[in-house]
Amino acid sequence: MLIGLLKEGDSENRVALLPEIVSNLTKRKVAVCVETGAGDSALATDSAYQEAGATIASREDVLKKADFLIAIHAPDEKLIQSLGKEQIWLSQYNPLWNTDLVKQFAARGITTFSMDAIPRSTRGQAMDVLSSQATVAGYKAVLDAANHLSTFFPMFMTAAGTIRPATVLVLGAGVAGLQAIATAKRLGAQVQAFDVRSAVKEEVMSLGAKFVEVEGAKEDAAAGGYAVEQTEEFKQKQQQAINDHAAKANVVICTAQIPGRKAPLLLPKEAVSRMKPGSVIIDLAASTGGNCELTQDNETVVEHGVTIVGQSNYPSLMPVDASKMFGKNILNFLEVLIDEEGKLELNFDDDIIKGTCITHQGEIINERVKSAIQPKN
Repeated sequence: MLIGLLKEGDSENRVALLPEIVSNLTKRKVAVCVETGAGDSALATDSAYQEAGATIASREDVLKKADFLIAIHAPDEKLIQSLGKEQIWLSQYNPLWNTDLVKQFAARGITTFSMDAIPRSTRGQAMDVLSSQATVAGYKAVLDAANHLSTFFPMFMTAAGTIRPATVLVLGAGVAGLQAIATAKRLGAQVQAFDVRSAVKEEVMSLGAKFVEVEGAKEDAAAGGYAVEQTEEFKQKQQQAINDHAAKANVVICTAQIPGRKAPLLLPKEAVSRMKPGSVIIDLAASTGGNCELTQDNETVVEHGVTIVGQSNYPSLMPVDASKMFGKNILNFLEVLIDEEGKLELNFDDDIIKGTCITHQGEIINERVKSAIQPKN
């Protein structure tokens, strides 16, 4: 089997596989062909890939020769049209959100895997790109907030007086939120966190943060640890609690998302208008609408004296370690797909393979995605 590694677009600095991962694959009798310059932005040179056992080729040649194509992001229209039925596509393309893309893949008969569909199981943890990249995002978001803030994060007691610590409010206590909490605490801030899932309260408190609790949240064990849509009554109580805490915060880190849906609105413009001048909002949910009503994706705006950063791809700003983590997730997944002779083995009785495969032989086979696109009457 020949794996083709593609270079990402100009707005992405990561690469799906670093040379160290390629070396692991070649040792498993898997041939790897890398697009020229694929790892440049992640400080991985073509020569490093060659030393790892890969060949370097143009994009055209990689697309023509590879049996199995790997990237981080979804392919564009031109790339989709160049894929053949015999080829397999692997990336992170959010199939619950990008349903039109799923339909295109199915219509062209292309077998595709989306790494953000990895089952949320103990076995799947080592392949979970959402968690690994959320770790990077949560960490980087707090550092970015500190850079934008006009005050210190920690308390300082000096001859010139005492500087009070910054107050940080984290909305959403998933992987990104928990990493944001831990990073803000390490920087000396007072941290509060909100999440509709009561199960995360203990984790939040173990990191030294105060948990903002609103009673009456609906939870669903079948959601795989993600938040679910809430009742209108709960949303009103939730909104009041968040507004009150945001008004006192110096920094708000927004991380709340629901797979396949627009990000929940947690900070309406009225709440932003109540915040202190000079406060900072970092919205990690910008690409799916944002948790803040005033967020603009991939832009930084100032409203009511509050700086609002709409950034949903912080991992691209830490390309070396983010690529290392992403690539390790990919390698762990490929080890499920590849036999001892380096050949592809699609065993759909395996829950990891079945759960991560979105389209195959002209059909949408992922049950969750199929339900989202073709809901039952």
